[in-house]
Amino acid sequence: MTDVNMWLSLITLTFLEIVLGIDNIIFVSIVANKLPQELRGKARRYGLLLAMSFRIILLLFIGFILSLNKPIFTLPSIFGNEPLGISVKDLILISGGLFLLYKTTSEIHEKLEANNSKNEIGDNGSKNVSMSSAILEICLVNIIFSFDSILTAMGMTTQIAVMMVAVVLSILIMIKFSAPVSHFINKHPTIQMLALAFLILIGVILIAEGFHQHVSKGYIYFAIAFSLGVEVLNLKSKRKI
Repeated sequence: MTDVNMWLSLITLTFLEIVLGIDNIIFVSIVANKLPQELRGKARRYGLLLAMSFRIILLLFIGFILSLNKPIFTLPSIFGNEPLGISVKDLILISGGLFLLYKTTSEIHEKLEANNSKNEIGDNGSKNVSMSSAILEICLVNIIFSFDSILTAMGMTTQIAVMMVAVVLSILIMIKFSAPVSHFINKHPTIQMLALAFLILIGVILIAEGFHQHVSKGYIYFAIAFSLGVEVLNLKSKRKI
């Protein structure tokens, strides 16, 4: 408790977990917004608590996580590089990226092609879904995002207790701010499209990382922050007109 380095690791890791959890909040908010108004808060809380549960479980089996990095088959060389060894972790990232691309493009299609049917279309322009199907979608994506989160935590510290506390703190903070984020995304259609475009980008990055093509997340989050800043300026300018 008196180790300064431990506290610095905890604060830094908690901040990184929150940053890495932005895409999780966006996906959970978009899925939850397809539910009736009275169920959305519950779906967001369940989704983020599931994320915390998955990450804590993965932390308890770090040895198993590390074993997933071992190649199970090899692909022929690509662009003149050495043969590519594909592991279970790579398959999870690739399949998760493909799932995210499918769900996001489907959501964009629904929003663009939405009609005025009150029975099938919710107030956010997407087809209404059941609570169970929404939670299932959130679970599937949480598994993928949890791997990314835990691998980042393992690169920051070797203390399991610090990782767990950082995960719990970050999820509690995200639960606190998930409602305002969800309301903001749902209120502004252009922000919804920007959020969906962000998720498409994340899906592409997951697939690229599955094929061992590393892309710095700093560039990705900077691009998203810049785009969001421009969109906020557009919203303010429209209010003045």
